Amino acid sequence: MRVRTRTRTAIAVALAATALLAGCTAGAPGAGGGQAEGDKGVLTVGMPNGPQTDNSNPFLGTSAGASLGYRHMIYEPLVMVNGVRPAEKGTPWLASEWKWSDNYRKLTLTVQDGPTWSDGKEFSAGDVEFTFRLLKENEALNTNAIPYDGISRKGDTVELTFPESQFVNQSKILTTFVVPEHIWSKVENPETWPNKKPVGTGPYTLKTFTPQTITLTARDTYWQEKPKVEELRYTSYNDNNAQTTALANGTCEWSFVFTPDYEKIYVSKDPEHHKLWFPSGLGVHGLWFNTAKKPFDDPALRRAINHVVDREAIHVRAQATLYPEIESVTGIPLPAGEPFIAPEYKGEKQEVDVEAAKKELEKAGYTLSGGVLKDPSGKPVTMTLTDPAGWSDYLTGLSIIKDNVKQIGIEAKVRTQTVDAWTTAMNEGDFDASLHWTNSGATPYDMYQHVMDGELYQPLGKAAPGGNFGRFRNEAATKALKEYANASDESTRTEALNELQRIMVEEVPLIATAAAPIGAEYSTRNWVGWPSESDPYAPPQPTQPNSLDVVLHLRPAS
Repeated sequence: MRVRTRTRTAIAVALAATALLAGCTAGAPGAGGGQAEGDKGVLTVGMPNGPQTDNSNPFLGTSAGASLGYRHMIYEPLVMVNGVRPAEKGTPWLASEWKWSDNYRKLTLTVQDGPTWSDGKEFSAGDVEFTFRLLKENEALNTNAIPYDGISRKGDTVELTFPESQFVNQSKILTTFVVPEHIWSKVENPETWPNKKPVGTGPYTLKTFTPQTITLTARDTYWQEKPKVEELRYTSYNDNNAQTTALANGTCEWSFVFTPDYEKIYVSKDPEHHKLWFPSGLGVHGLWFNTAKKPFDDPALRRAINHVVDREAIHVRAQATLYPEIESVTGIPLPAGEPFIAPEYKGEKQEVDVEAAKKELEKAGYTLSGGVLKDPSGKPVTMTLTDPAGWSDYLTGLSIIKDNVKQIGIEAKVRTQTVDAWTTAMNEGDFDASLHWTNSGATPYDMYQHVMDGELYQPLGKAAPGGNFGRFRNEAATKALKEYANASDESTRTEALNELQRIMVEEVPLIATAAAPIGAEYSTRNWVGWPSESDPYAPPQPTQPNSLDVVLHLRPAS
């Protein structure tokens, strides 16, 4: 599986989803070049995303700024939200205060006094008001599909109203990039504008751009404490191997890349300084069933398969222990999701239980004879597991699942596709089962909504790019999702989320196989202050919004 930025909230996310350097090497990415290690004041960042187009539009997930993550160093959010601890209150940023009212249908923002734009112009509440109007009027920029209604300003406050509760979209709204009205108001087509000379309130400005290397330099006039990192050098490497090599030899200090056998390939090259931390958010990777096709429309069969999937083997062999294990039977990642677990599922862990699977099948009318499972009509149960060629972690996971289901008489085969063909097949429901990620958000709602929302349902053959790829139809799930999103009190919301967990456990529309990590590899040779398990102030991934907070925490190692 390739690394994806998490804009699929995704995604978003997503994902989403789904990460930063210029000049990690002296030559083209992957050339094994020779930049002097540890240039004073410089932090080198990289992603394995190939040549970039000169585009720094912060709202576009396809821009170089999004692909490498440097947009977060130039444009700032209203509030900094910690993706590792999403239930925590955010940190004031361009907004000094914020208040939700009318059951999350009204948001009042008090805009910070002091920031300036990097071109020297004053920042004001007018810029915040303009930004939200820009998003409301340009659908392609409003990637989270927020239903903005009224937008008004009075002094240093901006008021937003919505036609329905935005409880589930709080973080998406509060982490909106703010752009300067004096520049963007003159842009004729903001949805396609490449914004080659970005002006933001953030601590860095764009110095140079090439398809391989992007350099940012720190501002002297930043409104908060000036960062100790004077220059950020982003390189976009051609592939995972080139990126991993750069991390191992020290020419790149910060990245998010899947690295099999990371202890040998990366950590062992400099055990004292080569670190990694892969915490989970509230999204997962999992085996999606096409519930519109027989026999996968049968929850008993899905429950049986869930009983035999060896998540520990997937964790060790497919994901090299980088992706956090899924333990809860609800599929909710821990510890991020601990506050949301329903009382009846607290402490209930996923375990391989072949005998339980066989009993489940027998009760539902299946027969197992001569090592072959037959459905109640007498037809042998087979399945095709699909994912893109080259996504080694997913394909190894499918191979493990293939062996797992053989224990209950299911003959499975693994088939690969191109990324485009696989994406089309997932969207149109042309598959039996496939490993795929889910959306992630501040609560488990985003994950469950992506998997179970009946409002996203499309019949086989009609694209459903918004989610519910498995064509799962359950009126109780759709009702609970609506109740959660529009609840006026916490007890109603909790009850709805508990119902979603019950449906996930009993109906198994998806088998969660791993938490979706928001992690990174980083070096402490030149810089310290990185987030870690003992200090989880932010996810460490360089394409996440919190990457700005990470850089502002960094200090020279000596």
